[in-house]
Amino acid sequence: MFQFILSSFYFFIPAYFTNMTPPVARKTGVFKFLNKPVDFGKRFRGERILGSHKTWRGAILGIIVGIIIIYFQAWLYQFSSIREISFFNYQKINILFLGFLISGGAVFGDLLFAFIKRRWGLKPGAKFLPFDQTNYVIGAAIFLTPFFKIDSLAWLILLILSFFLHMIATRIGYYLNINRSKW
Repeated sequence: MFQFILSSFYFFIPAYFTNMTPPVARKTGVFKFLNKPVDFGKRFRGERILGSHKTWRGAILGIIVGIIIIYFQAWLYQFSSIREISFFNYQKINILFLGFLISGGAVFGDLLFAFIKRRWGLKPGAKFLPFDQTNYVIGAAIFLTPFFKIDSLAWLILLILSFFLHMIATRIGYYLNINRSKW
């Protein structure tokens, strides 16, 4: 069971990096020209569709970082210890496609639940347990499931693991002045 949990975690590392990229990009100020709201400032029923904090910089850089990480995982696949914990044979799949799906899905999940939060009248940074911690897992599952067979137990493990890891990472990011909220 431990190896399956480790394999699930390893498989999802690109999405974790995708999810961490937007606050780091905001804090470092890179690619300021992309710091434009994904919703273009538009409103739906009087409220912002997503909010000014959901930017093209975060979405695009998150996807790029996720793809870079998956290419690194593909390189690591040459080592037997990595092959043992990998869900995929990285030498036989389309790495770019997998990278786009997992990181694009993570971004989609974040944007989807930002949309839901705005519809429920919740402001950016307001608690939305457990979805603030798991939205990117849900989004990645939506994007990946039609194309890659991933055990449903892996998704359950990732939901639980990501819930706790996200809370820890976000809290650390808050104290490092990277994240705006503790959750």
